[in-house]
Amino acid sequence: MSSLHHPLSRRGFLAAGAGAGATLALTARPAPAAARPFGRYGSPERRRTPLTLYVDPHGRGDFSTVQAAVTAATGSGWTLVLAPGVYRETVAVDATRTEATWIGAAENPGAVVIVYDNAAGTPKPGGGTYGTTGSATTTVQADGFTARWITFANDWLRADHPDITATQAVALKVQGDRSAFHHCRFLGHQDTLYADSTALGAFARQYFGRCHVEGDVDFVFGRATAVYERCRFRTLNRTDLAAAPYGFVLAPSTAAANPHGFLVSRSRISSEAPDAAYKLARPWVPSSDTTARPSLVVRDTYLGAGIDAVAPYTNMSDAFPWQSMRFAEYRNSGPGAAISVPGNRPQLGAEQAGSATRQAYLGDWTPWQEC
Repeated sequence: MSSLHHPLSRRGFLAAGAGAGATLALTARPAPAAARPFGRYGSPERRRTPLTLYVDPHGRGDFSTVQAAVTAATGSGWTLVLAPGVYRETVAVDATRTEATWIGAAENPGAVVIVYDNAAGTPKPGGGTYGTTGSATTTVQADGFTARWITFANDWLRADHPDITATQAVALKVQGDRSAFHHCRFLGHQDTLYADSTALGAFARQYFGRCHVEGDVDFVFGRATAVYERCRFRTLNRTDLAAAPYGFVLAPSTAAANPHGFLVSRSRISSEAPDAAYKLARPWVPSSDTTARPSLVVRDTYLGAGIDAVAPYTNMSDAFPWQSMRFAEYRNSGPGAAISVPGNRPQLGAEQAGSATRQAYLGDWTPWQEC
């Protein structure tokens, strides 16, 4: 199967000229002309199951937009097979549409792209602005959601909107329990991947296997119990800032009552920015939950030179210092993992690390066995 073992056709930023802003070149890889748009997953004429729907932007499926297929798929257990193409739309999966599966038919995350360009500060047609949650290209609230080989993107750019100061622009907001993403990409700048839950007391479990995430400010954030395994995180360069830090990779907002927040395991963090331009993480204590105690473990992961090894953590608010949160590392490698100031890099002992595993975080749910 296609996976992130191969070089990604990642976001490209093309300089528009001296002094001009960057524009986003985001395209899906076209399928060969003779290829069947739905690959080995059937077609409307050869439907895999009665609960399978086919989506193709060129009209060869049941629907030409993802949202139209979601709207038709009422209840539980539907599968959407997405043909290669760029789906420029916003998509919302409400809590009633449980146990849904979305499959990128090309089995290549670069071939199926769901993208839109709202930011938190983008004006809404009826007045007001979208806010961080409303900026999401795709929102999934239902439990039991699975996606494979799909790119979720938000291509809103600061340079194109100098009048907007609320620059959060979410590619995916996922809130359901047992939400799994295999071989997917999440592309954006600020707040790219929002791993959240439907309520403060809901400890949603989420799994990201062999995925690629990129951005700049807090681009993986939220209060979910989320495991990122064999993933690639990439920090983007910035020309709008005169000095570091350019941004922050992770910003968990774990509820104090939740024993597990974010776990990054056997992954890789690289950068196209200057060395030490990025912090690894900062804790997010939102105004809606000032008792939050963000939790993050990064283990067995390569940290590239883009991470500030001397001071990898910082505060989002001085009222909630990172040292009072649940941040720790274990057996990381690479220049960004060098320990020069031990007090700035809390480390787990071997016994503690035995509890920082996907099994401990996800319990009886084993999504890594699905793909």
